[in-house]
Amino acid sequence: MFAPRVALASLSGESDAAWARAGEAHIGAAFLGGIALDVDSRAAARELVARDRTEFLPDDPVTFVDRELAKLADTSLAVGFNVRSATVAPIAEAAAVCAAHDAAIEVNAHCRQAELCAVGCGESLLCDTDRLCEYVAAAAETGATVSVKVRAEVDGVDLAETAQRVETAGADWLHVDAMDSEPVVADVVDATDLFVVANNGVRDAASVREYLDYGADAVSVGRPSDDPVVLRRVRAAVDEWFETHGPEVAP
Repeated sequence: MFAPRVALASLSGESDAAWARAGEAHIGAAFLGGIALDVDSRAAARELVARDRTEFLPDDPVTFVDRELAKLADTSLAVGFNVRSATVAPIAEAAAVCAAHDAAIEVNAHCRQAELCAVGCGESLLCDTDRLCEYVAAAAETGATVSVKVRAEVDGVDLAETAQRVETAGADWLHVDAMDSEPVVADVVDATDLFVVANNGVRDAASVREYLDYGADAVSVGRPSDDPVVLRRVRAAVDEWFETHGPEVAP
């Protein structure tokens, strides 16, 4: 867990150590990445770049994870690294690096770009709970804190059931992109003991209060994560909510 209960959510090709430090005054956690780890996910990421999306494509992605985490060794932030892979072995390798830095690994079962889904990453992983749990278990076996990034409104996916399954597999955190279905946060909170980070549309006091009232343990800021005005506003709303409802728990 972390305090203040505000995180930065990863933005592909943008969320590195410098990005995390830029928001440090307002947050308690930052999820770096996402980073494609294996051959197929990297090929998909290159296809995304070809159509003008930003992606991290270092020569050695695991070394990149290690290097970016090392840059944050002196910070008080809780740090996670969002990863994509079409195969399980690189998940364990990256998780071991995260564990060595006392950082979390975040299994990406969230991205919905067709190129990533076609190779078994992102949302397609969310739709295959058995395989998702295999990834989570492999990461947990390294001793790393394991987060899973998921999204609501995916046909055939019961997020509360998925949350229960990944918790059993060894997950510690669930990072929920609620889309336009904010009450789903309450569903996953009621179903598990996971630390739940709510995401999507977190911009102001009203959005913060909604997610925390639904039982989220924290909120995360996505697209405006580099906007200090938004971060300051979200941090103030989180502080106000916890002053009323009970103390935050520091790392």
